[in-house]
Amino acid sequence: MESYGKVVLVGSPSSGKSTLFNRLTGTRDAITSKDRGVTRDRKYGFVSWLDKTFTLIDTGGVTGENLPFQKEVQAQVEIAINEADIIIFVTDGRIGLTSDEINLGKRLIKIKKPVILAVNKVDDTSLYSLISDFYSLGLDKVFPISAEHGLGLGDMLDEVNSLLPKEKINEYEGALTFALIGRPNVGKSSLANKIIGYDRVIVSDTSGTTRDSVDIKFKKDDKEYVLIDTAGVKRPGKVLDDLDKYSVIRTEDSCHRADIILLLIDASDGIKSQDIHVSSYAVDNDKPVIIVVNKWDLHSHNQDDQIKFTKLIKAEFKFLSYAPIVYLSALTGSNINSLFKAIDELESTLTKKVPSSLLNSMIMKAQMDNEAPDFNGGRLKISYCTQVDGKIPTFILFVNNPNYFHFSYRRYLENLIRNTFGFNSCPLKLIVRSKRNDLQEIIK
Repeated sequence: MESYGKVVLVGSPSSGKSTLFNRLTGTRDAITSKDRGVTRDRKYGFVSWLDKTFTLIDTGGVTGENLPFQKEVQAQVEIAINEADIIIFVTDGRIGLTSDEINLGKRLIKIKKPVILAVNKVDDTSLYSLISDFYSLGLDKVFPISAEHGLGLGDMLDEVNSLLPKEKINEYEGALTFALIGRPNVGKSSLANKIIGYDRVIVSDTSGTTRDSVDIKFKKDDKEYVLIDTAGVKRPGKVLDDLDKYSVIRTEDSCHRADIILLLIDASDGIKSQDIHVSSYAVDNDKPVIIVVNKWDLHSHNQDDQIKFTKLIKAEFKFLSYAPIVYLSALTGSNINSLFKAIDELESTLTKKVPSSLLNSMIMKAQMDNEAPDFNGGRLKISYCTQVDGKIPTFILFVNNPNYFHFSYRRYLENLIRNTFGFNSCPLKLIVRSKRNDLQEIIK
């Protein structure tokens, strides 16, 4: 998406940064909770105001308290500040000025970037007297706002607009987007950091460290990618609180946005039923999948171990029989290049186009070799086939009656298309249309 620049939200825990992020982006992408310190990694979204669109970055709360992951959170905030064009310092007007905010304010003044002070939770004009202390921070641009109720945001956004660069910046244009999904603690964030070459995402042995999905744009061998690191999806019976529920929502959204899904499995722990459940988020979104067996360095290395593990994957993931499998270690970085080879080869397959003449020659021969069975009172006859644009290879079949299309014949044709034209590593979509009235039915 085109953007005029980046704006970062910083502040103490529970000052309302994530609520403001959701309000401005018009989403629920950032997790909000009454618990302090819920946001840990950086979260990106887009905001449109007047004639400009900008990238908004949400960050974890900075405090002097000894909260979990505080050192890592502060490192994330520093990175976000460095990449931003404008800083919005979010404070809690009801609590008043705190020592944490005084210390953070002193740091921000030294940064040679525009800083806007947003005094949040000022829900009506009678509370304006509460903001007087905040002027002592020495920041000229002070705006009383209520992120929850949307009050005062217009004036603040007008100021942001006036400070943004005049030329657009293209976000994600031409980049291949892939999402890392899996159950908790399979090594998604460790792999994300290893792929991009630095600690962009907080990593811990504690299950559930990543709460939000995190977009990371990077370049490798002159090619641009966007990596989406997602929260680990717990078993349905273990999804007890709002944070877990929002993490599931974020994973679903990430699968929808991504071009390719990397499904991570923990080799040291074996294949679990939850791995199969998590894969459904990719399958339900018709997304191509690469199965990534992580922590292979912790697995035994007998001669046939990889062959046996592959057979086990094929048996458990029969519905992903086409998915490439890559064995690697996020900890040591071994075989990362093979992962990118698989990603690039899959992208090439997804963009492959088959001439209609070749498709129809194959379809006509397929019908002569194996006539469709009688089904629903008739026999399917295909008169024409063509490939159309889609996120995955998509083919339209013009037939005498879509109701005659038996699922077994659909599989027969899918396998023929895969084997004949080299679509063996990705899902296919067949769309059936009546040649008489052009009614469309998607065969799933």
